[in-house]
Amino acid sequence: MTTRLPGVFRQLRWAQQQPPAPRAPRGCRPGIATRLPFPPWGSIQVPCRAGSGGGGSAGEGLLGQRRLQERQSGSSGRAGGKAPLKPDAVVREIIQNSKEVLSLLQKGNPAFKPVLAIVQAGDDNWMQEINQNLAEEAGLNITHVCLPPDTSEDEIIDEILKLNEDARIHGLALQLSLSSFSNKILNALKPDKDVDGVTDINLGKLVRGDAHECFVSPTARAVIELLEKSEFIIDGKKVLVVGAHGPLEAALQCLFQRKGAMTMICPWKTPQLQSKLNEAEIVVIGSPKPDEIPLSCIQPRTTILNCSHNFLSGKHECGVQFNGLTVEDDVGLLAAALRIQNVVNSGRRWLREQQYRRWKLRSLKLQPLSPVPSDIEISRGQTPKAVDVLAKEIGLLADEIEIYGQSKAKVRLSLLERLKDQADGKYVLVAGITPTPLGEGKSTVTIGLVQALTAHLHVNSFACLRQPSQGPTFGVKGGAAGGGYAQVIPMEEFNLHLTGDIHAITAANNLLAAAIDARILHESTQTDKKLGINKTDPSTLTEEEMTRFARLDIDPSTITWQRVLDTNDRFLRKITIGQAKTEKGFFRQAQFDIAVASEIMAVLALTDGLEDMKNRLRRMVVASDKKGQPVTAEDLGVTGALTVLMKDAIKPTLMQTLEGTPVFVHAGPFANIAHGNSSVLADKIALKLVGGEGFVVTEAGFGADIGMEKFFNIKCRASGLVPNVVVLVATVRALKMHGGGPSVAAGIPLKKEYTEENLQLVADGCCNLKKQIQIAQLFGVPVVVALNVFKSDTRAEIDLVCELAKRAGAFDAVPCHHWSVGGRGSVDLARAVREAANQGSHFGFLYDVQLPIVEKIRTIAQKVYGAQDIELSPEAQSKIERYTQQGFGNLPICMAKTHLSLSHEPEKKGVPTGFILPISDVRASIGAGFIYPLVGTMSTMPGLPTRPCFYDIDLDTETEQVKGLF
Repeated sequence: MTTRLPGVFRQLRWAQQQPPAPRAPRGCRPGIATRLPFPPWGSIQVPCRAGSGGGGSAGEGLLGQRRLQERQSGSSGRAGGKAPLKPDAVVREIIQNSKEVLSLLQKGNPAFKPVLAIVQAGDDNWMQEINQNLAEEAGLNITHVCLPPDTSEDEIIDEILKLNEDARIHGLALQLSLSSFSNKILNALKPDKDVDGVTDINLGKLVRGDAHECFVSPTARAVIELLEKSEFIIDGKKVLVVGAHGPLEAALQCLFQRKGAMTMICPWKTPQLQSKLNEAEIVVIGSPKPDEIPLSCIQPRTTILNCSHNFLSGKHECGVQFNGLTVEDDVGLLAAALRIQNVVNSGRRWLREQQYRRWKLRSLKLQPLSPVPSDIEISRGQTPKAVDVLAKEIGLLADEIEIYGQSKAKVRLSLLERLKDQADGKYVLVAGITPTPLGEGKSTVTIGLVQALTAHLHVNSFACLRQPSQGPTFGVKGGAAGGGYAQVIPMEEFNLHLTGDIHAITAANNLLAAAIDARILHESTQTDKKLGINKTDPSTLTEEEMTRFARLDIDPSTITWQRVLDTNDRFLRKITIGQAKTEKGFFRQAQFDIAVASEIMAVLALTDGLEDMKNRLRRMVVASDKKGQPVTAEDLGVTGALTVLMKDAIKPTLMQTLEGTPVFVHAGPFANIAHGNSSVLADKIALKLVGGEGFVVTEAGFGADIGMEKFFNIKCRASGLVPNVVVLVATVRALKMHGGGPSVAAGIPLKKEYTEENLQLVADGCCNLKKQIQIAQLFGVPVVVALNVFKSDTRAEIDLVCELAKRAGAFDAVPCHHWSVGGRGSVDLARAVREAANQGSHFGFLYDVQLPIVEKIRTIAQKVYGAQDIELSPEAQSKIERYTQQGFGNLPICMAKTHLSLSHEPEKKGVPTGFILPISDVRASIGAGFIYPLVGTMSTMPGLPTRPCFYDIDLDTETEQVKGLF
């Protein structure tokens, strides 16, 4: 038998002349491999085949030889009399096509270049040059991960998992010995990178008939391609696949059966092998033939294709002759080309995934009951979609979510970069009139609106809500998941720990508080010498010495940073710290705030990324030194640690409504001493996900005079986002209160004025609604009034409110019934919001931040609250002067005022006028980026009522279900 190169090299003698590839050390990752020059296509020839009695003409080609034999025998397995196939032309066509596809992809994405990663265990580099040069010709890159032959299964899987998560890798192939292959290794491959089609998922799709959705084995495809390109008729032929294993065996069987062939599969040592060889018209060799097995029974006109030197096995057998029969060994090179094609297709899919995709959202059906059950019963009655399913429906990629349990997931900020060119959707703010202590249902309206938009009008929409504090949850107010048939589910998870963001804020806040007191203690009790510094000239300090220590001289009386706890605890409103003997007499009065009052919460709500958050944390002012200069978190050296504690909290949490529409829950700053809005990041991500025609609906805390004003002047200023519509929530109950009705208090039954029709009270109370509409109009944004209907409201009262709202300047006013029937009850509101958004917004800020602090406060007091003027206490005046001197005078204003009245006096309802607004103190949240004046006294730590909500809350220890939560 004539000595020949391995068939796959096809006389690539140039490759043998190249210096051998360097052996990589154990675990090497050489990066993008060096590529060798690719020979001219014409020089790639099929090796000659020697017959049993001599040689053939060089370069004739195997399939051509077979055709000559067929002509001599007077028969042919294919139609027509065309010239013999030149397999190198097929390879050239595939590579050229791949190159053209890649070129088109790169026109819109110039930096895009797919990478094929090959995990190789062993020293056999026989295919390396072929892969490298085919890839270079097509315009790809290749990287090899070189492992020694004795690499364990777990070590190989570790390498695969790393490559799975590498976004730069678009194709992943294995070059291992047959003994190294296992299902565990094969299925460690990410299916969308499995360009050899070896995973169960890709094989399953192939068997199911979804070949267009998966990767098919290049070796199996090469076998079919060689036969079809030579016009060999496969239909009706008897095919024997011998010695093939695993994925290759399954792929060959499936592809041949699809072509109409009768396919037999057997190992080399099957007892009936010779009879099967005798019957076969096509024989496909899947692995090297054992020497002891003869092939004398093969019929003269049988076509044999040799896959035993395929890429997966790492083996390379020479072309084989048996009794003058031809054995096709053109499979390897063609398989390598098809693998390159698969990598290009993988890159194309990846690019397509990076683009915005239309939602394919399946809404959940509601079956409302009457009377309406409790919130938790309704929540439990609905089975939420798995959060990864919801994420896929709204266009999130698998690597953009971090799943928490079955129904929650964090969303990574990388999505903003992926969708940076996607147009934003419409931006809707839900605010309210001045509320009763019971609340008027802004969260419920928000949820009802997005359920109506998405589940009923089939418009993409997202709700963005604040995370509720556990203080009110166990105290008096209850949760913030909405209510009735307009809720976020599971509501107990929403209202309790969620994904731990508030706990992260608590830890970060208290770390900073501890750092302040520890610093004061150590500076007051240790000399510079003890601290390792014996120099007196600061200019001679080394960088290490300066980093190790610098005196801050904090003035304890100026400390504004308090410890926090996410529990209502009135006895922590004023405490004394440092009373232990170990603190050496250093004690001072301090206090606890509730966790959501921490400036770190406001920072989280206003940041637009990790770097920005770190800078905001760095700038937070915690006290002044004895010279009156601000002391920051950066001065205390704690910025990095705070950022580490907050690195996961910065990611919004994805949940869903009762009707399966998406919700982001993120951040929950106090609506009095902070701005009371959910996060900028949640809004920005949602605006990209809904697309240009979709809607993002977010909520502002308290009445429009507080939450909406801060949303516009603080949040929109920080984010650069422009609102399209304001939805102003009103209730007949609240309007009656503003019209002179009896006082309303939590836990006390409503008086008959609120449960019986009283048109006069409603009409008189609409003055507050009119004022809040006018406040929205100050910012140039159209207003739609949503009347949250209660069962005691009459038709006449509802019609009266809607009529008076329109007269007051609202674009529309719509009664809403989402609480009792879900999104269907807010369809009219959704349509009104769509129409209002199409009218256009003329948004503008209320004041210029460059105005003096006093003038900005006065502008809000007069234009928003209706005050005649403001009155500053001496302390407030002193603080304003200090902040101005420290360079903070150009920050926006965040008024800390009661939400129960437009004025500073909670008992004054309706629209108070002519009052003087007292400013008792002024504080600064420099990291968050605002100054907050205090109007009267303002508690930052709620207390528990006589009968807190926790009395009703329990756990069923058998089912692990929470009981008594609303």
